[in-house]
Amino acid sequence: MSNAIAEKRPSTLRGASLPKWAPYAIAAGSVALGLGISAAAGLDSSIQWALMAGVLFVLGTYVIAARVEGRRQAKDRVATALVWVAFLLAVVPLVSLVWSTVSRGVKVLDVYFLTHSMGLISDSEPGGGIYHAILGSLEQVGLATVIAAPIGVLTAIYLVEYGRGNLAKAVTFFVDVMTGIPSIVAGLFILSIMLMFDMQPFGFAGSLALAILMMPVVVRSTEEMLKLVPNELREASLALGIPKWRTILKVVLPTSIGGITTGIMLAIARIAGETAPVLLLVWGNSIINANPFEGAQQSLPLYIYQQYANSAGAGAAYDRAWAASLTLIAFVMILNLVARGIARWKAPKTGR
Repeated sequence: MSNAIAEKRPSTLRGASLPKWAPYAIAAGSVALGLGISAAAGLDSSIQWALMAGVLFVLGTYVIAARVEGRRQAKDRVATALVWVAFLLAVVPLVSLVWSTVSRGVKVLDVYFLTHSMGLISDSEPGGGIYHAILGSLEQVGLATVIAAPIGVLTAIYLVEYGRGNLAKAVTFFVDVMTGIPSIVAGLFILSIMLMFDMQPFGFAGSLALAILMMPVVVRSTEEMLKLVPNELREASLALGIPKWRTILKVVLPTSIGGITTGIMLAIARIAGETAPVLLLVWGNSIINANPFEGAQQSLPLYIYQQYANSAGAGAAYDRAWAASLTLIAFVMILNLVARGIARWKAPKTGR
């Protein structure tokens, strides 16, 4: 009988806790208080009241949680509040950037804009399009990928599967250095070679500079993916008498192909928006040039820069710059979605 009564008696070890809606109420009160302080102080900047609201949210969370739940639980809630505030600080500028680009870019973004070049249209006149820039970007980025992806993947295979001694350490060191190299330095390197051979600007020169920027990203991402492959798979293959090169080709690469492809896609997205190397080596062109090995060529980042530089903050060139920016963002977004899809498709199957 006493055991039954003990089972029904509520536990006294559980302390008081805030309701689930408490963080939302504290956040709403912090926003209202921040707006009130800003209005009373005559502050017009939305950034100022938002920062005040964030500080008030963290302080209010700690004070209320400490009184109800104790200091230990209050510290945990403050850590959670700081994470949410940092998340909002990171997301709000991104959302603002996307909103500004979409709202301003849709003004002239249509089928005509995507399928026509500038031709004989001056920057101050309405009309024209970005077909020549899209074509140039696809060719330059495509050639850079053809150069950088195989070299990067093979370098990563060497570092993970074969690399030992001073040579591997030197390669790792230079890959780390190249990861942080400014894009203008890669452009100047290719430009110096062009000046030595008295060469004129052409699209493939930009591809070479982009390949230099892309290679370390591919090496690093591929290296990490290869390290995730369990050694048991390699050992099982080698135990059957299969050569190491065939083990890498038939076991290691198929297992990590999803992550490798994702890394290559992200590297492509990283170089797709580079402007400085293209400005130095390609120069830009208002007409269609489908030959990347001869003559100046256009690209989307360079087109955006030139249109905005010639717009003085208004006019038809200004609208074209925003529309091209929206197109470039859509291109990078599509690449990221494709990378995620390939990674999920090629991910190792789990289950019994």
